Amino acid sequence: MSIRVILCDDHRVIRQGLRNLIDQQEDMDVIAEAENGREAIDLIAELEPDVVVMDVAMPELNGIEATRKIIDESPEVRVLALSMHADRHYAAGMLGAGASGYLLKDCAFEELADAIRRVSHGSTYLSPDIAGVVVKDYVERLSAPSDDTAFSVLTDREREVLQLVAEGNTTKQIAKMLHVSVKTIESHRQNIMDKLEIRSVAELTKYAVREGLTSLE
Repeated sequence: MSIRVILCDDHRVIRQGLRNLIDQQEDMDVIAEAENGREAIDLIAELEPDVVVMDVAMPELNGIEATRKIIDESPEVRVLALSMHADRHYAAGMLGAGASGYLLKDCAFEELADAIRRVSHGSTYLSPDIAGVVVKDYVERLSAPSDDTAFSVLTDREREVLQLVAEGNTTKQIAKMLHVSVKTIESHRQNIMDKLEIRSVAELTKYAVREGLTSLE
């Protein structure tokens, strides 16, 4: 039985290239593509894939927050991060959210195919370049356990709102995206600023980039 794969990346060319390569594997089948985390969540609920190959830095809903929601709602689905970022915030964020593996986009396709097979069978896979970053981050966290991050200070929804604010969306636009009232978004935004002790959108944006919530590419 083929491994059912969903590709999630905001670059169409990358999705098409991956689809062509994965579909050539006898034991894999790409069943859908998504251009952001929000779309991926909807497709997973509908199609129930085995593995989601997930980009990390995407607009609207990044791969970390999408993975957190996916694992919470569909714990049987395995998420494999595929990113251009060899950064500890992204790697630790994805693994902490429940991803089963992390690879860099400059890896050979054979490595990606092997990783898809491994995570589909319940294993964890880290590319050699990422393994050292993850170990270093773990050691640093042990030496500074009280260090606050966006993932310990803010709620899931607050992080979601913070990313959308940092990407330049207005309060009205964010309310429409999240299907809530403008007043609710204003309340979230105020809570974010109070918790982080930040008073400007520029500083919020810098914080979001530093914490790996968005790359603003």
